[in-house]
Amino acid sequence: MSTDMPFNRRQISRELTRIANASVREVLNTIGDSVAPAAFRIGVTGPPGGGKSTLINALVRERLKDSTDTRLAVLAIDPSSPVSGGAILGDRIRMDAIADLPRLYLRSLSSRGARNGLCDNVVDLLTLLETHRFDEIILETVGVGQSEVAVHEVVDTLVVIVPPDAGDSVQTMKSGILEMADIVVVTKADQPGAQRMASDLAAVLRKQGDREVPVLQTEASGAGIDVLNAAIDAHRAWIADNHPETLTRENRRRYHLQALIDRQVHDALKADGDIARGTLTTSFDRLLKALRVQ
Repeated sequence: MSTDMPFNRRQISRELTRIANASVREVLNTIGDSVAPAAFRIGVTGPPGGGKSTLINALVRERLKDSTDTRLAVLAIDPSSPVSGGAILGDRIRMDAIADLPRLYLRSLSSRGARNGLCDNVVDLLTLLETHRFDEIILETVGVGQSEVAVHEVVDTLVVIVPPDAGDSVQTMKSGILEMADIVVVTKADQPGAQRMASDLAAVLRKQGDREVPVLQTEASGAGIDVLNAAIDAHRAWIADNHPETLTRENRRRYHLQALIDRQVHDALKADGDIARGTLTTSFDRLLKALRVQ
């Protein structure tokens, strides 16, 4: 647990904005030598309109309710505006009810055109929040469905939500994000079809080793959130018993390194229009030279 020291929301926002637009070298200068303890990361994903923001509103209150010193951050990734490229901020508006809670930091981010439900520098932002000693971080994805499996690489517990009217989208999710789920939540459980959806999902989900993936139900009123909260804590305990912390840290570091390298390559290709000219071998050697210069 962290001490109950208040944090400066404005300062954190400035730092996040700065690192969100930083070069790879600037990112390394800012967080490259950080030895801050890892925060417990909870991912929330699922189809657009499924109730992710409503669920997070209630979950945040539940996780802060019985603690006097837990510091919690929420990063909500919104679709990019086709006009400005910035976040449309729908999630930020829907979460205004919790924005001023003590010990909570809330930030909405642009996906910046990324197609995996995240944004290309999300790991930089998560690491920066850890330097501010947040105990937990909730990461909400855009909600593009099957392609969001990347979120599983950057969180500890992945909660996948499915509304009762998901229909054909569930068939698509079965071969993608549902296979990565640690907890599945059928939202809007007071609507017709919710119980049937929960039963169908329970029938198709695979075991994670000796662990059954729980299928829970919640309502917009907050019903069922206490059960979800307990399931998240139970999964955290299961992780502690089954996954060494050093392995988790190494896996996160590999993902972070890959993300930085991808951006470095993207920046090099964008900066020099001549790199792609000539044969593939010539282009590749030219790219490597450009990367060495950077």
